[in-house]
Amino acid sequence: MTFRSLLFVPGTRPDRFGKALDAGADAVCIDLEDAVPPAGKAEARAAALAFLSQLHTAVVGLRINGVRTLEGLKDLVALVESDARPAFLMIPKVAAPEDLLTAGEILPGLALWPVVESAEGVRRAFEICAAPGVAGALFGGADLSADLGSTMDWDALLLGRGTLVAACGRAGVASLDVPHLNIADPDDLTASTLRAKALGFTGRSCIHPAQVAAVNAAYTPSPAEIERARRVVEAFDAAGGAAALLDGKLIELPVIRAARRILDRA
Repeated sequence: MTFRSLLFVPGTRPDRFGKALDAGADAVCIDLEDAVPPAGKAEARAAALAFLSQLHTAVVGLRINGVRTLEGLKDLVALVESDARPAFLMIPKVAAPEDLLTAGEILPGLALWPVVESAEGVRRAFEICAAPGVAGALFGGADLSADLGSTMDWDALLLGRGTLVAACGRAGVASLDVPHLNIADPDDLTASTLRAKALGFTGRSCIHPAQVAAVNAAYTPSPAEIERARRVVEAFDAAGGAAALLDGKLIELPVIRAARRILDRA
């Protein structure tokens, strides 16, 4: 379950649910957590489940409240008792693999996306990403910066980002970078998304439809990248799987894996 882009939509705005599906994101996630004030939790929960119960093909997930909170437990109970089955369940504030057990046991087979957004979560990221049912993980940079007392600058959160990417890579699951919070700065959105891609993130989350196209573009291989990848694979195959040279550069298995990843994305 790999997405170039995932667009969050507030659970308080059911009028935007359908519009979010038309924004061009690979996936949509209805948010019952940060985007919903305490007084609006019940109403947002009901609206999200009603919408999800009518869907059959779109890739729409649900971010519930933390499973160590009363609202999070209410979210899980309501989901079990409803006809709604989201494409995935995003669980915030995951600090240990045990935080995923309840959801995994009462909703077997549902893809889980933990949000790693604390110092403890980063410390245990390898356990979290390898837990049963995990299909990917989201980097929660805003909460992590608050936990660390740091800024949200790239360098300040580099350790957290790199640790999560490595944990997802080891577990063979997808990874999404934190949304770009400044909607009015599309240039920095593109630049930071390309940095996240270079670091190893498989996609990025978005908080506004206007961000989707730039994120998709960053994660879509260019014609030149696709052609280069095809030539690499052809040269490797022609060499019978042995090391080969292409344009003066050595081609070995790690290069082949990267080339095939590009072709898979294409």
